[in-house]
Amino acid sequence: MRVDVVTKEYPPAIYGGAGVHVTELVRALRESIDVTVRCFGSPRDEPDVVAYDVPGELAGANPALQTLGIDTVIAQDVAGADIVHSHTWYANAAGHLASMLHGIPHVITAHSLEPLRPWKAEQLGGGYRVSSWIEEDAFTSAAGIIAVSDGMRRDILRSYPRLDEGRVHVIHNGIDPERWKPTHDLDTVRRYGIDPDRPSVVFVGRITRQKGLPYLLRAARLLPADVQIVLCAGAPDTPEILAEVQAGVAALQAERSGVIWIEELLPQPTLSAILTAATTFVCPSVYEPLGIVNLEAMACGAPVVGTATGGIPEVVDDGVTGRLVPIDQVEDGTGTPRDPDRFVADLASILTEVVSDPERARRMGEAGRDRAQREFSWSTIAERTIDIYGRLTA
Repeated sequence: MRVDVVTKEYPPAIYGGAGVHVTELVRALRESIDVTVRCFGSPRDEPDVVAYDVPGELAGANPALQTLGIDTVIAQDVAGADIVHSHTWYANAAGHLASMLHGIPHVITAHSLEPLRPWKAEQLGGGYRVSSWIEEDAFTSAAGIIAVSDGMRRDILRSYPRLDEGRVHVIHNGIDPERWKPTHDLDTVRRYGIDPDRPSVVFVGRITRQKGLPYLLRAARLLPADVQIVLCAGAPDTPEILAEVQAGVAALQAERSGVIWIEELLPQPTLSAILTAATTFVCPSVYEPLGIVNLEAMACGAPVVGTATGGIPEVVDDGVTGRLVPIDQVEDGTGTPRDPDRFVADLASILTEVVSDPERARRMGEAGRDRAQREFSWSTIAERTIDIYGRLTA
C-alpha cells in the first residue's frame, strides 16, 4: 500500500499542532507501509518528501487562491497512490481533486474546522469563504474523516449535518514520550530570563484568536505577585491580534516582574526544559480540537490548566493531571465566553490554586506524564489509521 500524505506543514517548517501530528504520524506509518509526503514550501532533503511552492502566476493572489494553486499541482502528482490522506483545509482540495482524478479513497484528518474559526476572515479576507467552501466540499465527499477527539467529532457532525456518521472516526493525537520528557536544564531556563526559584505559569502557542491569549493576559493581573508568566508565543495570524497582545504584555510588564515573552520558535529540547521547570502549563483556548501542546507539557511532567472546551477534557483529567476551567460559550462559531469577566476570574482562581500548592502541582505533573505515556502513543495511532486505510481499500 502506498499512501500520499498531503500537508501544508512539514519539517523544518512547522508552526502548529497539525504539523507536529503529521510529522509523528508519518514516522510511525513508515514502520509498516510506504508513505510519500507532499507538502508546501521549499524543497526538503528527506526521501519520499516532495515540496510545492506557489505557482508564479499566483504570487500576488489571495492566500486561499495560492493554496488552491498548490493543491491542483499536488493532485496531479498523487497518481499511483492507493490512498490520499490530507491534513487541514490547506491540503483538503488536493486530496479531494486527487480522489476524483485517480479514483482512490480520500481520508481527511480534521485538526480544526473553518465554521468554528470565523476570525480567519481577519487573515484571509474573502479567502475565508474560499477556504470554507474547500473544506465543506472535501468533508462531504471524503471516504473517511478522522477527528482528533470526541469533541471534534461532535463539532464535525454539527457543522456538516449531511455527513454519514459512520464515516467519521476518532483517533486522538499522540506524543513521543522519548522526545518529550522531563528535561532538567536550569542554565537554559535562566538564559531566557526565567527564575527557577519562583513559581511560573507557561503558555505555548500561536498568536491566534482560538488560543485565548488576551484572556490569559487579563487573568495574569490577578495572580500572586511572585508568579512568573512565561509566554512562548509567535506566528501571529494578523497584525491586529499581534498589536493587541503586544499592548497586553506591555501593560502587564508595567505592573509586575517576571513577565517573559519569547517570540522565537524554540528548539524542542529548550521547550522541554522550560515546561519541566514550570509550576503549571496553561491552555486558555476558546477553541481546541485536542491541543497537542497539552500532551507535550504533560509528557514533560507539567500539570495542565486548560479550558473545558473541545477535546481538552479528553486529555486533562481534572484534579488528577491538572485542572479544567469552566466556560460558557456563545454558539456563533467564535467560542467567545458569554461572560468574559467570569471566565478570566475562574482562570485566575484556578491558576492561583495550582501555583499556591507546588507539591500537589508536582503530583499532578507526574500523573500527567504517566497518562501521556500510557494512552497517547504514536504506534497505536498509526495502527488505527492503517486499519481505516485497509477498510477503505478492501
